[in-house]
Amino acid sequence: MDHIAIIGLGYVGLPLSLQFARSGVKVLGLDIDPAKVEACNTGQSYIKHIASSTISEQVRNGSFQASTDFSRLSDTSAVIICVPTPLNKNREPDISYILETGKMIAPHLRSGMLVVLESTTYPGTTDEDLCGVLEKGSGLKAGEDFHLAFSPEREDPGNPNSVVATIPKVVGGLTPACLERAKTLYGRAIKTVVPVSSCRAAEATKLLENIFRSVNIALVNELKVVYSAMGIDVWEVINAAKTKPFGFMPFYPGPGLGGHCIPIDPFYLTWKAREYGQHTRFIELAGEINTRMPEYVVNRVAEALNNNSRAVKNSRILLVGLAYKADVDDMRESPTFILLDLLTNRGAKVDYFDPYVPVIRPTREHAHWTGTKSVEWTKEVISSYDAVVISTAHKQVNYQELADWSNCIIDTRNAMAAVQPRPQTVWKA
Repeated sequence: MDHIAIIGLGYVGLPLSLQFARSGVKVLGLDIDPAKVEACNTGQSYIKHIASSTISEQVRNGSFQASTDFSRLSDTSAVIICVPTPLNKNREPDISYILETGKMIAPHLRSGMLVVLESTTYPGTTDEDLCGVLEKGSGLKAGEDFHLAFSPEREDPGNPNSVVATIPKVVGGLTPACLERAKTLYGRAIKTVVPVSSCRAAEATKLLENIFRSVNIALVNELKVVYSAMGIDVWEVINAAKTKPFGFMPFYPGPGLGGHCIPIDPFYLTWKAREYGQHTRFIELAGEINTRMPEYVVNRVAEALNNNSRAVKNSRILLVGLAYKADVDDMRESPTFILLDLLTNRGAKVDYFDPYVPVIRPTREHAHWTGTKSVEWTKEVISSYDAVVISTAHKQVNYQELADWSNCIIDTRNAMAAVQPRPQTVWKA
């Protein structure tokens, strides 16, 4: 049985670990968080869309084990890196997690091992930055003594049709031999492997995928503002346009961008492009539009409250949905955090409700909200707010009850379209 290690047991690393384990590969999951390691080894899931039984089954049969001990890398034939790649406070790439992980791997590298980076990053990270750290710390030469590759993650949390095994896997190697070794590894667990010419081509592929989404979401966000001023419902327009069987792909507006990919990945390319004297004006404009959306929502909240003879200051406002995406528990980069800050800064008393996030866990940029708890979903509680903002459209939320209980709803996700609220209750934002 092959024995591999996957570093980082988060939203990417854990499902990938379980897929390899199901495919007959012995997996060592490594993480610096002892709580995650303990949860995995006792068969407890900390990610909503992964069942505890899925983990416990692989632990029981010996296919998967978690640890904080990086010295155990010496027993493996391949290492896959799935660590965060955030932006720093200046919106510049922070690849420190990748480099620190490389330093921890290097002393345990041996001839013939394969190292694959899956963390989204700018072209050149694998064959320049990570390669340099691995070679310096091990004394081995990439492409000669050990193999090096990049394969971008393609997780889609909350989508029941998204299965790791059936999502085609793009792979680029430092050398042709590195590529073949990586193709063989992923071929054990993934149905379709898509080889590309280099690590940089694979890194660029991931950026294109998410820049495509960012730009198109920015387009519909801008159209939402324009059409609203014209008295046109952008959701009606999108639903009509998507009946065209060719040349159109629907994207949907919202209160801003969330998740680890779309709000972050485009800036990795804009930063790297400057090194080559290139300016990514189209991408940067999309970023500006998307980052302005929370302010637009707050202005719509002010309009709705004003219509009810209320000011934002001293109003009680409830945000429905803290996760960045419907039906997941992932809070990373959620625009709801921005709404919490903006409305609080305007003097409102703000709470949130989310069935998947009962308490706010520590985050890098919004630590001041850590420990805040979701309110209860009862008529007494919900009806006590001056305004309710739907920021994430979880299917578990009863929107008919919300329509019955609230006199002022600001809907950023078109979640109220299927219910019959009282007249003048719902404002679209």
